[in-house]
Amino acid sequence: MQVVSGFRDVPYGLRGGALAIGNFDGVHRGHQALLLVALRQARLLGRPAGAMVFEPHPRMFFRPDKPLFALTTLDQKLRLFRGLELDFAAVIAFDAEIAGMPPAEFADSVLVDGLGTKYVVIGYDFYFGKGRSGAPDTMRQLGVERGFGVTVIAPQAEAGEVFSSSAVRARLSSGDVRGAAVELGHWWSVTGVVTGGARRGTGMGFPTANIRLEPGTALGHGIFAVTVGMSEPDGGRRKLQGAAYFGQRPTFDNGAPVLEVFLFDFDGDLYGREIEIEFIGFVRPDQRFPDMDALIVQMGKDCARAREMLAEAERENPFGASPLGKG
Repeated sequence: MQVVSGFRDVPYGLRGGALAIGNFDGVHRGHQALLLVALRQARLLGRPAGAMVFEPHPRMFFRPDKPLFALTTLDQKLRLFRGLELDFAAVIAFDAEIAGMPPAEFADSVLVDGLGTKYVVIGYDFYFGKGRSGAPDTMRQLGVERGFGVTVIAPQAEAGEVFSSSAVRARLSSGDVRGAAVELGHWWSVTGVVTGGARRGTGMGFPTANIRLEPGTALGHGIFAVTVGMSEPDGGRRKLQGAAYFGQRPTFDNGAPVLEVFLFDFDGDLYGREIEIEFIGFVRPDQRFPDMDALIVQMGKDCARAREMLAEAERENPFGASPLGKG
């Protein structure tokens, strides 16, 4: 998959494609419906299939003072797009120029002149152009006038619940990482560089890799069953299992939330390395313990339960049939 920055000077071979447009935060199952329709239309037309994604998220442009609970980084989005076998992704800087474009100018400058788009796929809740003045019906009309096809995808749901980034954030905020994964169609994950900590875990027999999450991350506090992926010097990829804690350490200091990951059956130094943590199950909520001995006993139980959850997930392989599944 090729990645294009901006909408000017687009390589000729990527012009004239079918394009899914959105923020795609999380690349959840609703987003996947858009992307797969764009892919199908592209194959029918004999054209490249692509996704247009805005970076940063428009909400961060309009409200830079209010951190956004972003479900995926740009790199994660691109990797998930590759899993769907798209031909290209157009990363559009969401800046004052884009924010100030009326809908017709966006269609002319970005879609037609910039990308030569032949087909557009958007969601039922997609609004665009200055002041969000362009609605799905606006895009349909612009398509008729400018000569590109348009499909508007209806809400995608299961058991009466519509898949949305907001719904995924709500589940993660309560610690329901398994429910979030069902809506996403893949395990939710975060990446970060391992930093030094107070080394309390080492003293208790549970050495941890500490990760600072992005501002705005509103994951529920508690213990999680996780898998941890890391790149190896030979270019390979290694995946380990573990238990993770996210919270304010009420037994010790009630400080700033930090993610601490204890890796099972691992003895090595991870400081300074980037790792990816996939959240597989929620073991228990955070709590304060009367002393360190009580905490150590509970940590042993937590790790045993995390191992059980990880074994269950391996047996079930819930996303094995999905192009985005990493289970």
